[in-house]
Amino acid sequence: MPYPISTVDQPTRPWVTDGGLETDLIFHRGIDLPEFAAFPLVEDPAGIATLRSYYDDYVAIAAAAEAGIILETPTWRANADWGTKLGYDTADLARVNRAAVDLLRQLADEQRVDNVRISGVVGPRGDGYAPTGWPADSAAEYHAAQISTFADAGVDFVHAMTVNQVAEAIGVVRAAQAANVPVAMSFTVETDGRLPDGTTLRGAIEQVDAVAPPDWYGVNCAHPTHLRPALDGGAWQSRLSAFRPNASTLSHAELDEAEDLDTGDRAFLATTTRDIQRLVPSLSILGGCCGTDARHVAQIWGTAPAD
Repeated sequence: MPYPISTVDQPTRPWVTDGGLETDLIFHRGIDLPEFAAFPLVEDPAGIATLRSYYDDYVAIAAAAEAGIILETPTWRANADWGTKLGYDTADLARVNRAAVDLLRQLADEQRVDNVRISGVVGPRGDGYAPTGWPADSAAEYHAAQISTFADAGVDFVHAMTVNQVAEAIGVVRAAQAANVPVAMSFTVETDGRLPDGTTLRGAIEQVDAVAPPDWYGVNCAHPTHLRPALDGGAWQSRLSAFRPNASTLSHAELDEAEDLDTGDRAFLATTTRDIQRLVPSLSILGGCCGTDARHVAQIWGTAPAD
């Protein structure tokens, strides 16, 4: 039987998800991504072939790990502000967001993948490392178009990633709830375990839960050693279900300045991720973020030889 991801409960069985899509495409596959946006690839035959190859690697990891697979759309930048920079209007964005869902559904159907869920990925309105200060109502209005498209396309849930402030998180959840689609909320943290605006991870989760609780939470775009200071053993930690760590131990500011990709130490990433799992037993969705590829995720899941 498929492992359920309920619209109410947090996932409780193991699920593999993918790694650092954009950094993999740029540095390992030689793909030019203006504005760090992968979504235009879903309308280009060569881009589609590259994306299929990319996701195939993670399907193989899930099969080896005897886990479910969450296929997350390449749509982190497919919102209005970033779309405008790339020449996409509202209708264009609706088309590509739907095409991204259709692509992943085809991939799952063609490979007869069991225990698969499709996630519609939402990114922050601004830069993932720099809070914009948008109020919650504005964030809800802003993200509603993309989330509504995902709901109409039949995603299993919406996953907001690299969110760096409480107000935007609340807005995203409200937009998803208005569209009647399950929603997961992944914050990013700095090296001290706090959000880029200084809020503790505990504080962020408790503030969002007080007014607009998502179905579950995650953390992405931070090395396990950056998440560790945030964990105090409180009951709030049981709300965490997903972790997609960066390969590098560098800070966000240092990564922004780096000219080369830091792929980190895969063995150390796997070991420190397992440390986080021991501290947060509710974690059931594991993948990667910037600097990671299928080799990192395979090592986290124990389906690849140790370095």
